[in-house]
Amino acid sequence: MHLVYPAVLAALLFCTGLYGVLARRNAILVLMSVELMLNAVNLNLVAFDVWLSRTAEDKLHSGQALTLFTIAIAAAEIGIGLAIVLAVHRARGTSDIDKLRDTAEGHETDGPGSDPAGSDGTEPPAAEKAEATA
Repeated sequence: MHLVYPAVLAALLFCTGLYGVLARRNAILVLMSVELMLNAVNLNLVAFDVWLSRTAEDKLHSGQALTLFTIAIAAAEIGIGLAIVLAVHRARGTSDIDKLRDTAEGHETDGPGSDPAGSDGTEPPAAEKAEATA
């Protein structure tokens, strides 16, 4: 088997994962896209290990060993990532990345016709209150 076939498949998997990371808004789908990218790397590691072991007659299989380490790290990453996403979903009620980023930066959803008190019902600052009464 040629090296081109797994390399092309790995490139397609990696590009699909990259698109998923850049285009998705749900945090769980972003984690799944990261896993696709890691699996593309694993496929490349195994394919190049097999190809190099045939040409160099080397029996170390270091690519397969690195793949096992990558799988172990990916399993830990997905476990911790899913725990964080579930904790954030319980606290905030959403797993939408754009909404979470906006609330983390302090930019509440203020539309062009929002009230001066803000969407959370807090009072405006004293300077704005003085301008409003003047």
